[in-house]
Amino acid sequence: MTTRTDATFFPPIPEAQRWLKGVTFPPDRPLINLSQAAPAEPPPPEMLGAMAAMLQETATHLYGPVLGLPALRAALATDWARHYGAPVTAGQIGITQGCNQAFAATLSALTTEGDEVIVPTPWYFNHKMWLDMSGLRAVPLPTGADLIPEADAARPLITARTRAIVLVTPNNPTGAEYPPETLRAFFDLARAHGLKLVVDETYRDFHSRPGAPHDLLTTPGWDDTLVQLYSFSKVYRLTGHRVGAVIANPELLHQIEKFQDTVAICAPTLGQKAALWGLQNLGDWKDAQRQEILTRRAAIAEGFAPLRDRGWQLRGLGAYFAYLDHPFAEGAAALAPRLVREAGVLTLPATMFTPSGDASGERCLRLAFANTDSAGLARVLDRLARVEGPLATPSGAA
Repeated sequence: MTTRTDATFFPPIPEAQRWLKGVTFPPDRPLINLSQAAPAEPPPPEMLGAMAAMLQETATHLYGPVLGLPALRAALATDWARHYGAPVTAGQIGITQGCNQAFAATLSALTTEGDEVIVPTPWYFNHKMWLDMSGLRAVPLPTGADLIPEADAARPLITARTRAIVLVTPNNPTGAEYPPETLRAFFDLARAHGLKLVVDETYRDFHSRPGAPHDLLTTPGWDDTLVQLYSFSKVYRLTGHRVGAVIANPELLHQIEKFQDTVAICAPTLGQKAALWGLQNLGDWKDAQRQEILTRRAAIAEGFAPLRDRGWQLRGLGAYFAYLDHPFAEGAAALAPRLVREAGVLTLPATMFTPSGDASGERCLRLAFANTDSAGLARVLDRLARVEGPLATPSGAA
C-alpha cells in the first residue's frame, strides 16, 4: 500500500545530518553547519526575562483561541499596515503553529485532491512535500539565470485544475528578492484567472531594501486574491516555539480555522506571547538583526572572488541564503557529502529543491548562513576555494 507520506521524499535536513556520521573534525577545522535556515542562538535576554514572567501566568499553559491571541492578531495587523502602507485588520490575521503550518493550512483550505499549484523552481522543499502528501500536483515553473519567475511563463501552465500560485520572497533556497513588478504581474495573473497568489514572506524582515517589498495591499479588495504567510521564528529566534501567521480574507481564515483546530488547536501560547512582546518592544533589536544579516550578505559578495577564479558562480544572495553554482564534474548530490568530509562544511545540494531529472539541481548548492558570522563565512569561502576535483566540461565544449 502506498500512503500519502510515501508519496514524498525524506526531509532534507535530517538526511543531510546523516552525512556527519563517522566523520571527525579536527580542532583547527570544526564543522561549519550551513544546512538549516535557522538562528542557533536563543532570543535576546530581555525577551527571555519577559518569557520567564509569562510562565507564571495561568493562561500561558492553557488552550487559546484557535486563530491566535486577539492581542497578537491586532498587533501584527498594525505592524503589517504600517510596513505596507495599507489598511489591515485583525480579522485578516490568523496565527499558526509556524509558517510551515500556515502553508499547509492555507493549501488545505484552497484545494482538493488532484488540484494543481504552480511553484517556481528551485522550490522550498517543505512546500513540495506538503503538496505531495495532500495529493496535489506541484507544477514546476522554471526560473532563468536571475532566479526570478516570470508571470508570462506561468500563464500557459494554468489549467482548469489550477488553484494557486506560490511565491517565496526573499526566496528559500536562492535568496533572490522578487522585484515589486514581478509580484504585481503574478497578482494580476492570479486575479484574472480566479486563483490565489500565496506569497511566503518568512524572510521579509531581512530584505535588503527597507520598507514595503511590494504594493499589493494597496489594491482594493487585495484579499480576494492575495494570501501572505509570515514567521516570527527567524526574526525573534523563536524557532522552537512555532509561531507563524496567515494574512488573508476572513472567509479563508474561517476555513483555515478548521484545519488549525484539528491539527494543533492553537499555536503555543508562550510563543504567541513572546511574539507579541517582540512586536511591542524589540523594534530596534530587530533592525540590528537585519543589519547583521546584511553584513553577512556583503561578506559573501565581497569575499567571493577566489571562488569565482576557480569556476564557482554566485547565482543568488539574500536573506539567509547564498545559492552557488559549483564547477565540478560530479553532481551536487555527491559533492555536498564530500564537502563535509574534505572541507568541514555542511550544506544542501540543489537536488533537494528541484524536480527529479532537473539538471540544474546537480549544479548548485544552498548555503544558509543564519548561524555563523562574517568571520565564519570567510572561513567557509576559503575552505570551498581549496576543494579539488575534476571540473565539468564547459557548456558547448566538444
